[in-house]
Amino acid sequence: MGAEVEGVDLSRPMSDATFNDIRDALHRHHVIALRGQNLQPQAFLEFARRLGPPEPHVLDQYHHATHPDILVLSNVVRDGKPTGLADGGTYWHSDYSYLEIPARATLLYSIEVPKVGGDTLFADQEQAYEDLPDAMKKRIDGRVTLNVYGNRDDLDLKSRTCAPPPTQQQKDKRGAHLIRHPLVRRHPYSGRKALYSVSGTSFAIEGMPDDEGLALLRELAAHSTQPRYQYRMQYGVGDVVIWDNASVLHSATLTDPADPRTLFRITVKETQRPVG
Repeated sequence: MGAEVEGVDLSRPMSDATFNDIRDALHRHHVIALRGQNLQPQAFLEFARRLGPPEPHVLDQYHHATHPDILVLSNVVRDGKPTGLADGGTYWHSDYSYLEIPARATLLYSIEVPKVGGDTLFADQEQAYEDLPDAMKKRIDGRVTLNVYGNRDDLDLKSRTCAPPPTQQQKDKRGAHLIRHPLVRRHPYSGRKALYSVSGTSFAIEGMPDDEGLALLRELAAHSTQPRYQYRMQYGVGDVVIWDNASVLHSATLTDPADPRTLFRITVKETQRPVG
C-alpha cells in the first residue's frame, strides 16, 4: 500500500493513457502521491473530475469561496474566524460512508505544511479482510452496517464529533441520515473484497443485538487498524495525495494550532451504491 507517481504535472493537459496509469496505480496501491505540484483550484478540480463526480462536504461553511466542490482543511484562524475545518477526521473512517452513495476517491492538495505532524494514517482494509480466519469471513459476509454522520461509536450529538455537527438543513441537502452499507464490499473496479466502514460512522449490524453488533465492529476495527496494515503519509508543499475509500480507512493527525496547516480537499463519489 502506498506509491509515488513521478513525472506528472497536473497543471498541464493529460492524455487518457497517462490518466489511466494514475487510476490503475490508485487501484493497485490504494494510496498514491504526486509530489510538488503547482495548481490553481480550477486545475485541481478538473483533474479530480476525471476520477468521478465531486460531492461537496456536508459542512458547507468550510467550502472554498469560489469552488464549493473544494473543502478547505485548515487550523488557521483570521479575524477570530476559522479559515477551514480544523478537524478533518482524527479517527479511523472512510469518507462519506454516511451517504447512500459514498466516496470513491479523496484528493488532498497541500498548501501549508506544519513544521511537525499533520500526517495522514491509512489502513489497508483489503489485506485486513484477507487475513481474517475463514470462520470470521463466513460470519460477516453478507452483513449490513448502519451508519450516521460523525458517529465514532457514539450516538450523542454533543460528544460524538469534534467538528461542528451539521444542521438539519445541511443533512437534508446531502442526504446524511441513517445509511445501510455492506460490512464486506467488493471493489467496484477490481472486484476484491475489503472490510468497509468498520470504524467511523458504523454503529450497528442489521439483524444482531446492538451490543453484539457494536462489539463485532470494534473487534474488526481493532484488527484492521493494526500497525502492520498502516501507512503514514507525510506531506510537502504542493503534494497531491489520493486514496481509494473502498480499500482503506484513514485518520488525520492534528498539529499545534500555532503551526499553520492548510489543504484543499476534493472527494469524488461512486456512480452506484456499494455491493457486498
